[in-house]
Amino acid sequence: MRQVGLVAGAVVTALIATGAITYAVAGDEGSSDAVPAADSADAGFARDMAVHHQQAVEMSYIVRDRTDDEEVRRLAYDIAQTQANQRGMLLGWLDMWELPKVSADPPMTWMGMGGMASGEDGALMPGMATNSEMERLGKLSGKPAEVFYLQLMTDHHKGGVHMAQACVRSCEVGVEKRLSRGMVAGQESEIALMAGMLKERGAAARP
Repeated sequence: MRQVGLVAGAVVTALIATGAITYAVAGDEGSSDAVPAADSADAGFARDMAVHHQQAVEMSYIVRDRTDDEEVRRLAYDIAQTQANQRGMLLGWLDMWELPKVSADPPMTWMGMGGMASGEDGALMPGMATNSEMERLGKLSGKPAEVFYLQLMTDHHKGGVHMAQACVRSCEVGVEKRLSRGMVAGQESEIALMAGMLKERGAAARP
C-alpha cells in the first residue's frame, strides 16, 4: 500500500502545475477568473473529489497485482491514470486559490450532505470502500479479486458521479464545471462497461 501511495503522490506532485495552467487558460461558462471562497462548492468539490479519487487509484493498483486478466488490468490502469491526473488538477486549483486542502467541515457539506457522509470503517463518503473491504481486496486473487474490484469500483463511481453532478449544478469556476461534466460522462460509461464485465464473470453489481 505504501508503494501505491508513493506512486500516486509522485504523479500528483508532477501534475499540480498542470492543473494551475489548465485553470488559467481554459474557458467555459461560469466566473472562471474568480477565486472561490473556502466554503464554496468549488473548493469543497476539489477537496472531496481529490480524496475520493485517491482511493480509486489505490484500489486499481491493488487489483493489477492480484490478477493476470488483461481486460481488468487495462481498466484498472486507465482508471488509475485518469483519476490521478484529475486529482492533480483539483489539488493544483486549491494551491492556486491559496485554499486549504482539508476542512473542519464533514465531507460533502458543500452539497448539503455533510451529515450523510458515514465515515464508517474509513469510508468517508458514499460509494467509498471501507478499510475492511480494501484489506479484503488485497488478499483476494484471480477471478474473486476481479469481481470484488468491479463491484467496489462500480459503487465508487456511482458516488463520484453523484458528487460531480452536484458540482455541475453548483460550482462557479467554468473549467471545474467542465471537468465535472467529463467525470460524469466517463464514469457512467465505465459503470456500464463494468456491468458487462461482471456479467461475463457470473456476477453483478452490489444492490
